[in-house]
Amino acid sequence: MVEALGRWAGRKARDYSYALGFFFLVLRETALFMRRRQVAFRVLVLQILFTGVEALSVVSLIALSIGAVIIVEGGTILPRFGQTNLVYSILIVVITRELGPILTAFIITARSGTAIATELGNMVVSHEVEAYVSVGISPISYLVVPRVLGVTISMIALTIYFNFFGLFGSYLVSQLVKPVPLLEYFRALLRALQLRDLVSTLVKSCVFGVIVSVVATFQGFKVGTSVTEIPRAAIKAVGQGFVLCFLADALITLVSYV
Repeated sequence: MVEALGRWAGRKARDYSYALGFFFLVLRETALFMRRRQVAFRVLVLQILFTGVEALSVVSLIALSIGAVIIVEGGTILPRFGQTNLVYSILIVVITRELGPILTAFIITARSGTAIATELGNMVVSHEVEAYVSVGISPISYLVVPRVLGVTISMIALTIYFNFFGLFGSYLVSQLVKPVPLLEYFRALLRALQLRDLVSTLVKSCVFGVIVSVVATFQGFKVGTSVTEIPRAAIKAVGQGFVLCFLADALITLVSYV
């Protein structure tokens, strides 16, 4: 039993060391990306197109639905306690600070995380990665860094877009429940909005983008020689991405309140 535990601990230590080394290598190559952008710039543009532009419809629908649910529930419950104006603070906290970044991260993980892990896994199995190495092209610089930058940029842009559409959707529903002038509505939202709300949503979106992209590329490169390992890598990318995003969300929220 002790021997089995030792082997398990050693294997976990090697896995975590490899993952940490992979992360720092990605950071180093990302800092040098602008010098080598002529090779991977097209990959970056295509990644932003797939992750950001093609996900706008899904993000818009979810954001409008969330805003509508909050304004309906808040408009129903809060008047019983004489706290009608509190609905604006709830909108800012729930959409801008919490649900905007985390739901956007879930959407991108489900779409782009699985796609990146599957694509890189296929490249490993078909020996395309070895071909890049054989001609002197770094797989990290050409395959990983553009995807990390593309997913992170798209995450930030989509989070801002989600926040806007969530607040806009809540305004449309409020017109059906209890009509409010447009200027009065957005003036009340601006009064409830604080600087730490903006900082929190930007920090979370940036951190979530790095987490989702690095985990997806890492799992894609961990595929061996069997095609059956590719769906397992995609599932691991989604699961680990969700868990790490939850942990990062809790940590950033705790720091922002402290």
